[in-house]
Amino acid sequence: MATSPADPAVPGSVLARAADGDQGAFAELVAPLRRELHAHCYRMLGSTHDADDALQEALLRAWRGLPRFEGRSSVRSWLYTVATRTCLDAVAGRNRRAMPVDLGPASERAVTDDTPVTDVAWLGPYPDAGLPDAPAVPHARYEQREAVELAFVAALQHLPGNQRAALLLFEVLGFSAAEIAAMMATSVTSVNSALARARRIVADRVPEPSQQRTLRQLDDARLRQLVDGYATALENGDAPALVALLTEDVTWSMPPIPHWYRGLAAVTDFARAVPFTSCGQWRHLPAAANGQPTVVSYLRRAGQGPFSAWSVGVLTVRDGRIAEITSFVGTEHVTRLGLPATLPATTPPSIPAG
Repeated sequence: MATSPADPAVPGSVLARAADGDQGAFAELVAPLRRELHAHCYRMLGSTHDADDALQEALLRAWRGLPRFEGRSSVRSWLYTVATRTCLDAVAGRNRRAMPVDLGPASERAVTDDTPVTDVAWLGPYPDAGLPDAPAVPHARYEQREAVELAFVAALQHLPGNQRAALLLFEVLGFSAAEIAAMMATSVTSVNSALARARRIVADRVPEPSQQRTLRQLDDARLRQLVDGYATALENGDAPALVALLTEDVTWSMPPIPHWYRGLAAVTDFARAVPFTSCGQWRHLPAAANGQPTVVSYLRRAGQGPFSAWSVGVLTVRDGRIAEITSFVGTEHVTRLGLPATLPATTPPSIPAG
């Protein structure tokens, strides 16, 4: 019989003091779970900003409801109940998070006058610092980093809220169907039905193997070549060097820019027309987002002033090449990874791979 995730070790006195209104004790109670609760909110909502708001609201609800917590479930289960219900309320009141591929077919040629679309709720990247590699419990299907990979989180956005929650609570966090039914105030039959439907949709949208398994099988030197080579090719405007790193069916998207590109010809045409020609000078820093290789881009226009944070580029790797580039445009995405909003004008180019 599967066991649920265990509570972190919390002295009973801490729980008692928190229930009596001690804010310091409540903070101590929540601290071991805060990071994973935030990741859960991100998976549910597809946005770090929305995850911030949802977690803040969930902890406020938990603080207010703590005197009524009678210990019939674990502290962990109770906090996940509050966080999940908070996210379900949020999901019910807004559109799902989208990627450019959800808006229409790929463009065959570069669109040089593309402008951001602001009336779409876009999926955003997630800083994976602090996320463990292992599953939450031994029997969970997904590792913690697998469950923030872009393909997985994007697939979740195509699920109704109840299916999204059931899948995450069962497959990622290891709660039983009976526990999930109690958490979502429904029946075990309804939970199992939601799980079956969610699994079918996710299986259709998430490629195998996961990025975590792919990266573990990839030689470290080759991964460095991909990351450094990608950055260097962009900085040098070197189309052949970029193409050498890509799969034949590579895709490139740049939310909130609506157009996206598929295949070497279209991606090369876009690179030559936009980042290689019409933007300015580039500098790059390595980063970590969504459990995948990540390159942060900084841009300096007209050769003047510092380099300004431009985008977080999350790379999807397959067969030792880059199969997907997702460049999340926006300074806020960069600073969320703990990186600066600007780089000095004297910042040297990326070191060539090799």
